[in-house]
Amino acid sequence: MREEILTFIEKNSRVDLKELAVILGADEVTVANEMADMEKENIICGYHTMIDWSKTSAEKVTALIEVRVTPQRGQGFDKIAERIYKYPEVQSVYLISGGYDLMVILEGKTLRQVSQFVSDKLSTLDTVLSTATHFVLKKYKDHGTILDTPEKDERILVTP
Repeated sequence: MREEILTFIEKNSRVDLKELAVILGADEVTVANEMADMEKENIICGYHTMIDWSKTSAEKVTALIEVRVTPQRGQGFDKIAERIYKYPEVQSVYLISGGYDLMVILEGKTLRQVSQFVSDKLSTLDTVLSTATHFVLKKYKDHGTILDTPEKDERILVTP
């Protein structure tokens, strides 16, 4: 039942508990208890609202930063990842395969602010060897949700 609950709430965290119980064919108390247990076990780590900031007047810049680091003896990449994710500008940190070790997703108000974070804070960490910054120009799909719906062509089709 855990995977079924997680599958439903991952797509819609606002689903009504009663509705979820009906969908799963279980009683509401069982579903509520299972969710509470998963929250205590940190399987469910939080509930988020996805916002398409490009449709607001707020200025936001998102950057994907690849980071190459020297792993620390006995701690691997965990300690440096922890140092990085503690910065409030950092949205996500992932250990990745390939030419870089970490992928850092960062938000700021301007390109300059993000660039300054990379040069002043990230690049100066003693175990960071190099970085590559990629700015997000447009989001088409985020967390499984399509953000950019194609405009419908309203022109009348003319045929000979």
